[in-house]
Amino acid sequence: MPAPQVRETTAHSIGGGLGLLLTILGTLVGLGLIIGGGVLSSHGPGGLAAAMILVGILLMVVSLFCMTGVKMVAPGEARVIQLFGRYVGTLRIDGLRWVNPFTSATKISTRVRNHETNVLKVNDAYGNPIELAAIVVWKVEDTAQAMFEVDDFLEFVATQTEAAVRHIAIEYPYDSHDDGGLSLRGNAEEITEKLAAELTVRVQAAGVTIIESRFSHLAYAPEIASAMLQRQQAGAVVAARRQIVEGAVGMVEQALDRISEQGIVELDEERKAAMVSNLMVVLCGDRAAQPVLNTGSLYQ
Repeated sequence: MPAPQVRETTAHSIGGGLGLLLTILGTLVGLGLIIGGGVLSSHGPGGLAAAMILVGILLMVVSLFCMTGVKMVAPGEARVIQLFGRYVGTLRIDGLRWVNPFTSATKISTRVRNHETNVLKVNDAYGNPIELAAIVVWKVEDTAQAMFEVDDFLEFVATQTEAAVRHIAIEYPYDSHDDGGLSLRGNAEEITEKLAAELTVRVQAAGVTIIESRFSHLAYAPEIASAMLQRQQAGAVVAARRQIVEGAVGMVEQALDRISEQGIVELDEERKAAMVSNLMVVLCGDRAAQPVLNTGSLYQ
């Protein structure tokens, strides 16, 4: 982004109450001079009466014109002051303030705002079509940059947010096939931090600060959602089976060690193999085991 040509400065102003009081006093004095000149002119024509009326009219016009310099600033708002098109400063102090009546004041909100993108359809790092949307929390930090560096800072933030979300989506997969890889679904906190960092750089020219960013919608596109659901289910089944097998092996090992330590029965290698096979079938099977009574020996 190009370097900013203007930065926010504080506009010169005085208390609005004092400015309003002075303008009202000037209006009353002007009105009094007009009335006094009219009374004098009723007794006979004279230069003093005409001068009083003229000065009173000028004083009233000037006072009423100066009254337009009183600006009201609400909390969470700022007024960008321009003098004949030139930026002269920003009013941030809430309440009534009086500035040069020849200036113009543009109201701009400095409150915290939310922007939610539309649901975007993009391809992730593996080329799978996905749908995602994001919510960005931001506020105007530099009112001068927001007003003069970009054409419309609201549209600028919206466009740059969509561009950043699309860029993040194509950089990372929805689900990572690698154990240490980042993914949109599995590492949402890390990804949104990267999104906020990229957005900060993109909207810096508009004097905007990014406070927080979050994904509000993340899913596979409908055309591949069913296939990806089967893949996720298969992965879950494999992970569950792996955990079951690891637990079963530990239980079988513990059973053999206790039988050997307590001398319950002497088992040769073939009997141990048969016992391990039976225990693994019982522990890893999906259905309840059906006991089979062997009335003979293992070798007959």
